Amino acid sequence: MATIASRSQEIIEQAQRFIPGGVSSANRLVEPNLVFTRAQGAYIFDAEGKRYIDYHAAFGPPLLGHCQPEVQQRVVEAMSHTDVIGVGSSDLEAQLAEKICEHVPSAEKVLFCNSGSEATYAALRLARAITGRQKIIKFQGCYHGWHDAILMNVITPAEKIGQRDPLSAGMLPQAIENTLVLPFNDLNAVQQVLQEQGTEIAAIILELIPHNIGTVLPQQAFVQGLRDLTRQHQIVLIFDEVVTGFRHGLGGYQKVLGVTPDLTTMAKSIANGFPLAALAGRADLLDHCAPGGDVFFAGTFNAHPASVAASLATIEILERPDSYAHLFNLGKRMRDGLAEIVQRHGITATVAGFGSIFLLYFMEPPIESYTDLLRNDAKKFVDYRCALITRGIYELPVNLKRNHISLAHSAADIDQSLEAANEVLKAL
Repeated sequence: MATIASRSQEIIEQAQRFIPGGVSSANRLVEPNLVFTRAQGAYIFDAEGKRYIDYHAAFGPPLLGHCQPEVQQRVVEAMSHTDVIGVGSSDLEAQLAEKICEHVPSAEKVLFCNSGSEATYAALRLARAITGRQKIIKFQGCYHGWHDAILMNVITPAEKIGQRDPLSAGMLPQAIENTLVLPFNDLNAVQQVLQEQGTEIAAIILELIPHNIGTVLPQQAFVQGLRDLTRQHQIVLIFDEVVTGFRHGLGGYQKVLGVTPDLTTMAKSIANGFPLAALAGRADLLDHCAPGGDVFFAGTFNAHPASVAASLATIEILERPDSYAHLFNLGKRMRDGLAEIVQRHGITATVAGFGSIFLLYFMEPPIESYTDLLRNDAKKFVDYRCALITRGIYELPVNLKRNHISLAHSAADIDQSLEAANEVLKAL
């Protein structure tokens, strides 16, 4: 019988025998290579039983906290009387669609799938079908999923800035060539491309806040300028709110900015960790995806009852007046605390984030685009997080990655984390 101390290694070795690299998603293999076997509220527990305050949060889904009791109960209730039927609509699906259309400014109709990558894939296909054009514009530092048209130019080496930087072998050259990559927050660059190629551009897609490189806040004039230009050139504007949807408000970050796109994609937080994604937007566009329409949209597990029930419960909790107040107050407490520690110790660092998201870049401002982040001290960034992990604070030890606070976190969790951060930063 294996000892407790060897349990993690035993699991790792078993996984590596049968799963390529031992993980089912490429970005899950990090050092230290820990094995987590339980999650509850604000905490995750490794195979040896050690508890960590979790700020990685699986890249963001458990907005309410892990295994949130109300959500879990609603899922159990739903699954006690139904599962995958695969024909027609369900009552829960119809209710959820109405709720999303009620809250998200761009949502006149909505389609459900299972991941953010599926949603962005469908959005781009729809844009190409509507416009009859092939090219799209994305922005350096934004991540929109794993498909060929957009799997490029996220955390790009300095020597490849300004070039296409595909992240996988096997991507179709035609798809890569039809994607134009521009600097975030640079409206002039967009204007110049549209002057030359506007009639060839089907869509502009962007993360409203490029959270896949931490937090780079958009300039209001940039986002409004994109809206104006896309209308002028009859281009479909797509807001990727896979991260920001629900996390920054039930209306997404588009409601914060007051700019409404043609299409919106959401996933992660909308079902508190259950696999669910949505493509929402103008009714006249989404009606192309109706049965018999010219754009095919399908999936056996789309609008799975468990995920839909989880999403309805999540929305009900987020509709309570104190929910976002609690989230945003904890985020401010963390960011203010980190800023005070950095200043006290005279460390070259910048606290960034919005709402319930935070991180510490080891660099000075400004931070307006990905190229600014090339100044970040990547080694110090990762070393800092590894040191926090030894103190029971889990922030993903990968350069530029964001951290997430959930409704399950408490002020005491934040204060304990700040104490650990102070110890580590003092040593740095």
